Amino acid sequence: MAARRESVSGAHFAFTDRWGGVSAAPYAELNLGGAVGDDPGAVRTNRELAAESLGVDPARVVWMNQVHGAATAVVDEPWGESPVPEVDAIVTARRGLALAVLTADCVPVLLADPVAGVAAAAHAGRPGLVAGVVPAAVRAMAELGAEPSRIVARTGPAVCGRCYEVPEAMRAEVAAVEPAAHAVTSWGTPAVDVGAGVHAQLQRLGVRDRAQSPVCTLESGDHFSYRRDRTTGRLAGYVWLD
Repeated sequence: MAARRESVSGAHFAFTDRWGGVSAAPYAELNLGGAVGDDPGAVRTNRELAAESLGVDPARVVWMNQVHGAATAVVDEPWGESPVPEVDAIVTARRGLALAVLTADCVPVLLADPVAGVAAAAHAGRPGLVAGVVPAAVRAMAELGAEPSRIVARTGPAVCGRCYEVPEAMRAEVAAVEPAAHAVTSWGTPAVDVGAGVHAQLQRLGVRDRAQSPVCTLESGDHFSYRRDRTTGRLAGYVWLD
């Protein structure tokens, strides 16, 4: 059920694929997104299945209301009955609390400083990359005692620069903010490489321990892709600390 899981010094990172859940097509099977038109009961079941497969208490997972911005929230507990705020990064110093990010082409960014006991999850699409959601998450971690040189960063399956075609003006706009995101599709047209942009930002911030998933969601039938299918489910990335 988890496409990739890794543990580093008590920090845990996991990214799901689309299999092992109960949702029907076009959300088949492990859709974890609650705002894409899927049956809410199926989504709840899928979230429970995914968490349990990772050894995480489903009631101790914090989700976001993602809006392609750079707003960041510090959390100590799940939202409970409170409205889920519109943020694209969440940060915690509470060990054992799992942070989750939903994607279906955007870059899921998972960050942890195991020494300080601080973790973060961020949703970095093209707008979030330009808005600076990743630097915002790292700054919020630092305010809780994290050191960029100790942060472990993992990014999950996302649309690659060879597939993310955009108009030339859009590519220029993104590259003006983050030159590393300038890309060309495999067929020779303008493109944006959000993953490359995210890792360039992390490098400049002093985050050295970084790894990027080789999976392109648009190319992989094992992953949801909004650009490929439009009506589809959402993958999740999870980060938590022992």
